[in-house]
Amino acid sequence: MRRFFMGFALTLAGLVARAVSAAPAHADVFIAVNKSAQSMSVAVDGRERYRWPVSTGRGGGPPSGAYRPERMERTWYSRKYDWSPMPHAIFFHKDYAIHGTMYVSRLGRPALHGCVRLHPLHAAELFALVRSRGMGRTQIVVSDQGRYAERR
Repeated sequence: MRRFFMGFALTLAGLVARAVSAAPAHADVFIAVNKSAQSMSVAVDGRERYRWPVSTGRGGGPPSGAYRPERMERTWYSRKYDWSPMPHAIFFHKDYAIHGTMYVSRLGRPALHGCVRLHPLHAAELFALVRSRGMGRTQIVVSDQGRYAERR
């Protein structure tokens, strides 16, 4: 009898795992960065909540693709670029992050390096949103076109 229940439990666990992996990925927070338009839209539960100007890298960075946040740092300084401040940084691919910048007059145009820069107030708001919903329930899509905006 015990063998029956153990086998049943293993079969049930396998079915649940397959169902979860077959289900479409869902993100409570969907962040779409459009490098060609130098803008970011943020959707929460499938509805656009924010649209902000950003600055991405002049050299085309960050690379286009779909990502999940890897870590979050309320206060961070870039070791690579002369200890430049990166407030409310959401790291998503290697050293690339979405973070606040003090150069708000440059938003809407590509900047020197490859991160995604936001107005400091917007970066703080996004940071709080991702923290409250969870990094695992957040998706970041970086593209050269706006075609990902419809995928929410």
